[in-house]
Amino acid sequence: FFHSPCLVVYAMGDEEEVDTTFESADAGASTTYPMQAGSIRKGGHIVIKGRPCKVVDVTTSKTGKHGHAKCHFVAIDIFTGKKMEELCSSSHNMDVPNVTRTEYTLIDVNDEGFVSLMSDEGDTREDLSLPKHDDTLAKQIKDDFDAGKELLVTIMGAMNEEHVHAVKEASN
Repeated sequence: FFHSPCLVVYAMGDEEEVDTTFESADAGASTTYPMQAGSIRKGGHIVIKGRPCKVVDVTTSKTGKHGHAKCHFVAIDIFTGKKMEELCSSSHNMDVPNVTRTEYTLIDVNDEGFVSLMSDEGDTREDLSLPKHDDTLAKQIKDDFDAGKELLVTIMGAMNEEHVHAVKEASN
């Protein structure tokens, strides 16, 4: 074993097992990809403690005469809004989540707080609920829908997780 501040390190015999445990939701697309810590910028995305996060602050510091530069990341979980921090050597790779944004037309909001959505292609889905971690957004969607407004809802997805992220009035 050796210590790495960013990556989970496995003993030599574990390598074959690790390679076979990757699963993907899309046709061969991975949920994350590696990126050198020193090239990740504010506004970008990284994975901290297994959660997709948006970077709100990056500070880089040089440590000692022979030390490596370190990157200190402050980030917000894109789904829960929780603040996360990570310290990593700037030359090491970090996981970056593949983040998707998809717009749907809001068809209905039921009593349990689930939304009925329709894509531009006419496909419907009813597997998502109003935001649980953003009461203001949930209330805005419900109030605007109840007022009869035609709404476009943005769904953010990352690492096999999807949540209602934003709403705007449809412009006809």
